Amino acid sequence: MEILHIGAECYPVAKVGGLADVIGALPKYQNKSVNNVSVVIPCYQTAFKLDNHFDCIHSGKLKLGNFNFPYSVLKETSNKLGFEFYLVEIPELFDRPNIYNYRDDLERFLSFQIATLDWITGLSTLPDIIHCHDHHTGLIPFMMKYCFKYEKLKNIPTIITIHNGLYQGIFTFNKLYYLPEFDLFHVKDLEWGNHINSLGSAIKCADKITTVSPSYLNEINYSDNGLEILFQRVRDKSKGILNGIDLDVWDPNTDPMLETNYSINSFDEGKQKNKEQLCTLFNMNATKPLFSFIGRLYNEKGADLLPKVISSVLTTFKDEINILILGYGDLEIENQLKQLLEVYNGNYHVHIGYDEVLAHKTYAGSDYILIPSRVEPCGLNQMYAMRYGTIPIVRRTGGLKDTIIDFEDNGNGICHDQATVEDVCDSIQRAMNLYQNKDLVDQIKIKGMNTDHSWEHISQEYIELYNLIIAKRHEN
Repeated sequence: MEILHIGAECYPVAKVGGLADVIGALPKYQNKSVNNVSVVIPCYQTAFKLDNHFDCIHSGKLKLGNFNFPYSVLKETSNKLGFEFYLVEIPELFDRPNIYNYRDDLERFLSFQIATLDWITGLSTLPDIIHCHDHHTGLIPFMMKYCFKYEKLKNIPTIITIHNGLYQGIFTFNKLYYLPEFDLFHVKDLEWGNHINSLGSAIKCADKITTVSPSYLNEINYSDNGLEILFQRVRDKSKGILNGIDLDVWDPNTDPMLETNYSINSFDEGKQKNKEQLCTLFNMNATKPLFSFIGRLYNEKGADLLPKVISSVLTTFKDEINILILGYGDLEIENQLKQLLEVYNGNYHVHIGYDEVLAHKTYAGSDYILIPSRVEPCGLNQMYAMRYGTIPIVRRTGGLKDTIIDFEDNGNGICHDQATVEDVCDSIQRAMNLYQNKDLVDQIKIKGMNTDHSWEHISQEYIELYNLIIAKRHEN
């Protein structure tokens, strides 16, 4: 079976969030049980691109409405990622330092999709499955079905995995001419809410839809930025599959990013040494419980709650607690968090930016991880935290609800129901009380470290889904 994953990110090549971790891990584990799995993403100017060797295997010109852009397809030569890996190089659009947040993101990612399909159309051996990820690839199922130039691809089954349905790739019909020619009778498969909606189109046109947790599949049927009715209509072709984590990357016993490695048999001493190193770095006292937040600083992550939570907790507990924030995002939230340094220096630190090494060190050195998300389709942070013996404090939503049970119910973390300052502070209070019971804390940590969130069995769920789609296509 030939499987091609198409997405906007892939760890360790280009990463903003969990999407990269999934696309960097799932294909590797699928490759162990099927013939060939490959990944293609845009060619950003990242360290991985500059430090590794790529061969140009294809070049051409793509047409985006009235515009023409030269493009190349580059193949990574060492296979170090565990699967065949390709970059689509479009210098005028992707020769930039960041992945997202440019005014021409529509043109960038639509061009990427067109260039990718142009390349695939010319291949002598076509994929058996094309697996798309999020709205950045959402128009691929439509174009494969209906655009005249991709007639050769129309019988290839497609899947769309929704990592976050809040972002949908919406644009107006005055840019319909960007798309390759198709029979306008099918324009209805692009439209949702009187706009072209890339994610909505993928939901309509893909053979199967997956979300990154079962609970998130339920939630998007009643709360997903206007697509609720559409999700309800396609529920029969939808499936929630919980994400996994790459145990080759996330293993405290072998993690090269840690100064002190440890296992489930040595976590007590190992975590304490990592905590001491982390607290020394940020001028905090390692004898106190350390609460951390790692992630993007946006409202959907509950990050807007953090400034008031920090003020309340550090006022209540004074010198009894440490809090570390690692992330970036909304400038107002960033500024509020930085201002707190003047008041709580010595018990609190914020690091603005993305730092993979520091993230690993923080998972290893923290006692608790705060995840107060309003929306969390799956969440990987809680899985990483448990793997490193850190107790998650989560709001019950999406994948957090599927993976974390409150310790009072013999579970593996601390849970609350609302994304409010009061609920988060109450959970921290419970965590402080729990911290005094070392035996129970150790039991919870061991339970988390023993939890199997590997991709081994999860990847098989996708392969079973692929086989089901292919079989159904053959029946028709």
